[in-house]
Amino acid sequence: MSELRACLSSSEPVCSMNFSEYFLFFNHTIVREFFLSVPTSMYEVQFLLFLSFMFVYIITFVGNVLILLVIQLDSCLHTPMYFFLSHLSFLDLCYSSVTVPKLLNVLSTNNRRISFYGCIAQMYFFHVLGSSEMFLLAVMAYDRFVAICNPLRYTILMRRAVCVFLAGCAWLGGFAHSTFHTGFLLRLSFCGPNELDNFFCDATPLLKLSCSDSSLDEILLATTPGVLGPFCFLLILVSYSCIVKTILRINSREGRQKTFSTCASHLMVVSIFYGTGIIVYVQPMSVYTSVNSFITVFYAVITPMLNPLIYALRNKDVKGVLQKSENRERAGPVSVLQREG
Repeated sequence: MSELRACLSSSEPVCSMNFSEYFLFFNHTIVREFFLSVPTSMYEVQFLLFLSFMFVYIITFVGNVLILLVIQLDSCLHTPMYFFLSHLSFLDLCYSSVTVPKLLNVLSTNNRRISFYGCIAQMYFFHVLGSSEMFLLAVMAYDRFVAICNPLRYTILMRRAVCVFLAGCAWLGGFAHSTFHTGFLLRLSFCGPNELDNFFCDATPLLKLSCSDSSLDEILLATTPGVLGPFCFLLILVSYSCIVKTILRINSREGRQKTFSTCASHLMVVSIFYGTGIIVYVQPMSVYTSVNSFITVFYAVITPMLNPLIYALRNKDVKGVLQKSENRERAGPVSVLQREG
């Protein structure tokens, strides 16, 4: 509290305070609102960015909803693999919805303000969904390991109750991880400035604005993703190393290709998710730059759009169901005319 009083009594611009813009909360002086950053102030460029992000968001929304409907409506896809895929699609749908609508509002109205509570809520749910996806990708790798390495016991090891338990653990892990970080961040004081170096509220840009001692939070932010992320990635590597060994024992080339094709989509999603996530989070906060914001756009906006496209284009079962649905729609009017004739 002494640090906070010193900050408030300081004459430096960083700690200058307008009492109409701040309020007292749990004995901490907190900024009422933050200002999100935008790539440019030029109207024409902002309009082009708005159209681009709107297009990406529509594709993301339609793609993930389509996969959810296909899995739900086709009984052939009521298997553990597609059960986890439906959770992944729902995660991606929510994941992009946490950040993109606010970004579109900023680009269309040039209103960069976001309330303190709105900022904390956005950061909280962004980390809930991102952490849950990290755990879910590890669960999906385990599912592929059991299916390929223990096919005779697959229906027992991956029965419905086990799948629900594993998916629940992924979600619970995401909520626990985000609650942990958000709770520590709420201990800090924010007495100016309030310009975020990102297009949405994230932990690293918020810590840079705190006028409290945030060294513990920086250590936790570096170590927790730095431990959980590599741990989940290690589980995925172990699963796929066993899968590769099993595939290499298959005599026919066609059999090896068919078996590996069931893992290809998941491997691509894992590579994109972890590749961009490691660059953004597993590094010291002092080297956080505007380049990270650009990578975060790919991590938070583009990846949720790519996941349904990858699964829809590379998965034969999903493509088969979509093609059958399209054929039924085309044949529908013809069948009606034939019956009427």
